[in-house]
Amino acid sequence: MRTRFAPSIAALALVLAGCSSSATPVPSVPASTPAASSGAPTAAPTTAAPSTAAPASLTIYGASSLNAVLASVKTAYEAANPGTTLTISTDSSTALETKIEQGAPVDVFLSADTANPQKLVNKGLAAGGLTKFAGNLLTVIVPAGNPAGIQTPADLAKSGVKVIAAGDTVPITKYANQLVANLAKQPGYPADFVAKYTANIVSKQDNVAAVVSQIALGEGDAGIVYATDAKTSTQVMTIPVPAAANVPATYAGVVVKASANLAAAQAFLSWLAGPGGQAILASFGFLPAP
Repeated sequence: MRTRFAPSIAALALVLAGCSSSATPVPSVPASTPAASSGAPTAAPTTAAPSTAAPASLTIYGASSLNAVLASVKTAYEAANPGTTLTISTDSSTALETKIEQGAPVDVFLSADTANPQKLVNKGLAAGGLTKFAGNLLTVIVPAGNPAGIQTPADLAKSGVKVIAAGDTVPITKYANQLVANLAKQPGYPADFVAKYTANIVSKQDNVAAVVSQIALGEGDAGIVYATDAKTSTQVMTIPVPAAANVPATYAGVVVKASANLAAAQAFLSWLAGPGGQAILASFGFLPAP
């Protein structure tokens, strides 16, 4: 009798041991992976922490330079907050700010500068102040193959060079103008660099994404864009900008006062400025806010 029960007891012990070990699994934590050369991350960044706000449908207006990163933000945030949906719309920050002033139903505005969201604050259209959430730098892009032979930013002032720019009120233009002014003070740049650069502008686009598109198509010889936008196209090359002349761009957001979901909107903006959002922004090449 003893010998007949021994195997059964041993087997039972093995089963119990197996159940005990499977009852306390160790959760895996996804690693954050830097962005690939195309501008998209090769693996999912740190997952978003669940929000304490009730689920809601949020409309997010974002600068065109945020277009790619906001797609990943949407995926991560919705996955961590079941029932919450984000509707993303991108354009130039100036155009979006104007739409909000005109009453567009928006919950959160993410701008490529501080000036446009500050307008909403000043006019009483924002719930609270600005939240700075990202930084960027500028670079010069040329079409793949560089047909005009642009070697340095100084070449943007050469006769015959076709420069593609954005509209005068678009944030990238304000940053680009400051960069050009800074370059004019660098050794080796002509005294009339600003005037010659301005004379070489052949078209002004609605937003920075359109500038990249035009250069990629070969419609111009060069353009000044955000460093992150240069990574979104394989049809453009970059020309380094002297660090001493570069202009840091600051991205800021606000919750729109007319939002029907103020708590959920604020929770999203706070998350974007926190570790979860910063991990995704960094994977696309954005810098911490200055």
